[in-house]
Formats: sequence, C-alpha cells, structure tokens
Amino acid sequence: MAYKIPTFQDRAGQAAAAKQKALEKLRAKPAPSPEVIAEQLAAEGRRRAAQAEKAAARKAAREAEKEAAAQAKATAAAKAAKPELTEAERKAARDARYAARKARR
Repeated sequence: MAYKIPTFQDRAGQAAAAKQKALEKLRAKPAPSPEVIAEQLAAEGRRRAAQAEKAAARKAAREAEKEAAAQAKATAAAKAAKPELTEAERKAARDARYAARKARR
C-alpha cells in the first residue's frame, strides 16, 4: 500500500473534526461554582492591593531618594560657594603672591 497525499478536503475535514472534538470537551467541563469564583475574585483583590501598596512604597522611596539627592547637591553647592572677596582682600592676596615670588628669587 502506497502513501496517499491528503487532499485539501481531507485536511479541512480533519481540522473540522478536531475542532468539534475540542468544543465537545469544553462543553463537557463543569462550570465553576460561585464559591470558587468568589474566592478567585477575593484573591485577585488582595493581589491588586498588595501591588498597589508595593508601588506606593517604591514611589515614596524614589521621592525620598530624590529629596536626599537635592539636599546633598544643595549642601555641596553651599560648601563650594566662596564668599566674594572685597577689593582690599583681593589686593592683599595679590600683594602676598607678589611678595612670595620676590622671596623665591
């Protein structure tokens, strides 16, 4: 007996039969009870609440981190800021540098 190449009609018929079998299997499956559905909905609610809580905690941590970074930046800027020297102070510093150069010679 030789191998027979299935025709389009054969393949379509097999697909329809498989689809029908899957539908019958699905119809035979009992519907979930209301208690099971209620339990699943409650679990979903708890899961969503936990996710919302974690998201709020992450957001608060990001805000605290941002605030700490801004505070550190402000502190660094305050340390780095030099007070403006008066004309007399600038002249005294220039004269001190000049005197140091002369002393090295």
